[in-house]
Amino acid sequence: MSLLADFKKFAMRGNVIDLAVAVVIGAAFGRIVTSFVNDVLMPPIGLLLGGVDFTEFMFTLKDTTEEAAAVTINYGVFIQQIVNFTIVAFAIFMVIKSFERIKKKEEVKPAAPPKPSAEETLLTEIRDLLKEK
Repeated sequence: MSLLADFKKFAMRGNVIDLAVAVVIGAAFGRIVTSFVNDVLMPPIGLLLGGVDFTEFMFTLKDTTEEAAAVTINYGVFIQQIVNFTIVAFAIFMVIKSFERIKKKEEVKPAAPPKPSAEETLLTEIRDLLKEK
């Protein structure tokens, strides 16, 4: 089989397509959460802390010169990314929990074995009577 045919067989498996869809949706969801944290959640928190913008929290290692930009460690941006991650992780956790709950409801308990027919019941009674004798 050629390399192209092997690749086509691999790419057309259901799991690969499901994974691709999940990655695209996950990336879009990540952008939504980032916007939520940056534009909705962090401004009120910054206001409660005295009008602080977390993206401005940084350590300056080297000031700006004519030849080079400043060298900084932006720990405020890091704090925002931690908040982003926490929200995404919690949302994924809630989705998985709801899927597990739905899956449990869908699981069918094994049905009781069917009752024996009238003939089988009669034959069982005859067998038991013969054992007694």
